[in-house]
Amino acid sequence: MRAIWSGALSFGLINIPVKLYSASQERGLSLDLLDKATHKPIGYARVIRGTHTEVKWENIVKGYKYQNGDYIVLADEDFKKASPEKTRTIDIVSFSDEAEIDPKYYEKPYYLEPDPKATKAYALLREALTKSKKVAVASFVMREREHVAVIKPAGNVLMLDQLRWDEDIRSTTGLNLPARESFKARELEMALELVEHLSAHFDPKQFKDTYTEELMAMIEAKAKGRQPKVKATAKQEPTEDVDDLLAILRQSLAAAGPSKTGRSKTAQTTAGATKSAAKSAVAKPAAKAATSAAPRTRQARRPELAAKPARRTAAGASSAAGAKSPRK
Repeated sequence: MRAIWSGALSFGLINIPVKLYSASQERGLSLDLLDKATHKPIGYARVIRGTHTEVKWENIVKGYKYQNGDYIVLADEDFKKASPEKTRTIDIVSFSDEAEIDPKYYEKPYYLEPDPKATKAYALLREALTKSKKVAVASFVMREREHVAVIKPAGNVLMLDQLRWDEDIRSTTGLNLPARESFKARELEMALELVEHLSAHFDPKQFKDTYTEELMAMIEAKAKGRQPKVKATAKQEPTEDVDDLLAILRQSLAAAGPSKTGRSKTAQTTAGATKSAAKSAVAKPAAKAATSAAPRTRQARRPELAAKPARRTAAGASSAAGAKSPRK
């Protein structure tokens, strides 16, 4: 790999000389633009506007359009002079929990390699991040732009993830987004069951760029003068609000095949219901016994409660005797 930046990683008063390497690469087919009639490739030339005079790369400089069409020319030295420290240093400004950083801010990953003479400090920072379960938040300048980034350990290497600035994230204003809808309880339950059914541990190696392979197969067929084979695909109809969501969810669940986790939510729900029923069956006799024993317990604790029913019983007996006396 070829380093794209070199400088120092600043951690307190510790400065670790490092090199920055891109941790990702673009892949896919390289397609050229051609003239439709002759199939000859289209080329681009750097020309002066208005005169179409071509200019060689070594004679091109950068400039900022300032006022009245005038340009302020900036040389390579000017970009370094603007902030010498930022152009040579990845400055760690704080440490945060990685969960606090929204994934939408992540833009591009890089590897940080230490200078052979600074491996101890590099390893120390790596271990500190591992033990603390924190990520380092840093800022640096690369290619005439300042960036914010997070640094975290990934095995033996420290990775620098370049982040997007908050002002670079566009607002959702103007998008036609639904408010909180009213769903039937059974529809939500079925949707959650489908989510559970298709849940699996994420493994990036299981995902392959099959589209590029299929496109290359078509190119090979055309190169050999054969008609490319086109796979028959069923037309996908959009699901609208008037559709029966519950029926579609049932069909989706049936077509999903075996559960990726080996156990569907239905099985878990059934097992849970069985356990609940068993617990309930055991609890009922105990509850019944406790209910029948409760009055005796209260009477034992408060004798006056036992005496009152006795007096009411005697009074009741006298009333009953009085009621029977007229018959004699």
